[in-house]
Amino acid sequence: MVNQIQNMRQKILAALYKENGGTVSGVQLSGITGISRVAVWKHINALKKEGFKIEPCPKGYFLPDPDDLLLPFCFDRPLSDRIFYFPQVATTMDKARELARQGVPHLSCVVAEHQTHGRGRLNRIWESGPGGLWFTLILVPDTPPPLAYLYNFAASLSLSLTLETLFGRDVRVKWPNDLLLNGKKLVGLLSEIETQADMIRFLLVGIGINVNNTPASDSFAAISLQQALGRPVSRKKILVEFLRQFTALTRDMDPAAIMGAWKKRTATIGARVRVETRHKTVEGMAMDVDDTGTLMVKDDNRQIHKIIYGDCFHA
Repeated sequence: MVNQIQNMRQKILAALYKENGGTVSGVQLSGITGISRVAVWKHINALKKEGFKIEPCPKGYFLPDPDDLLLPFCFDRPLSDRIFYFPQVATTMDKARELARQGVPHLSCVVAEHQTHGRGRLNRIWESGPGGLWFTLILVPDTPPPLAYLYNFAASLSLSLTLETLFGRDVRVKWPNDLLLNGKKLVGLLSEIETQADMIRFLLVGIGINVNNTPASDSFAAISLQQALGRPVSRKKILVEFLRQFTALTRDMDPAAIMGAWKKRTATIGARVRVETRHKTVEGMAMDVDDTGTLMVKDDNRQIHKIIYGDCFHA
């Protein structure tokens, strides 16, 4: 029953999307879906509650910003065949894990309008309501597990390049997996891996981008693109450009090239940091990140700490 309802609503969205901002009458939508105009009206109201911007007018309904939709039919092939869209999930990471175990192809992408239990690193809550871009990449690479870390750095680097390309903003990467705009958190990444023998069975890279939402956090200062630019922007354009950048960057998995490019865009190296690991907290100056993704921190006693995994906070 749930799938039937979602299929009906996607038919309505597809009809509105094809008009590219033009009007579709209730009679036309009734004919396309095979349901009454009253039923169409109820579905449209439900879609509006889900966060879709559908406007009524004397001649019917229209989408004021069709380029912000993220459903598969909005993308060109072959990308449209790899987009798995959900109005609401607990987390895109959990849904991606289910699909990965079912054998979906490399570079598939799970996208949701809203996550009810979005999480960041160390199971922190990640606010992820309508307006943001919440997705998880499903990767099935022919790569040994020791090189899995590169995909995380490649994803943050690709996002930094994407946001500069589209909006001309200097978005900096923060070790190990955040992106900052004006010193505030814009993007968070989270990765998980499942191995089989000595190879990666699949790798998941969960990404949350504050786009047209209003982020709030008690743990850190956050910002959205809409807040920074003073206008809403297309989530679809961000996703398409990111996937293009990421695909090109990971075609040849060269650790030195990826980490070298990542370091040129980082705000961490040269900053005073506090890094919390499972066993200790290190404070000092971030000196470097090597080709394995390890952070080098010099403490106040001039001792160098090599940190593979931890939470990093800039002073």
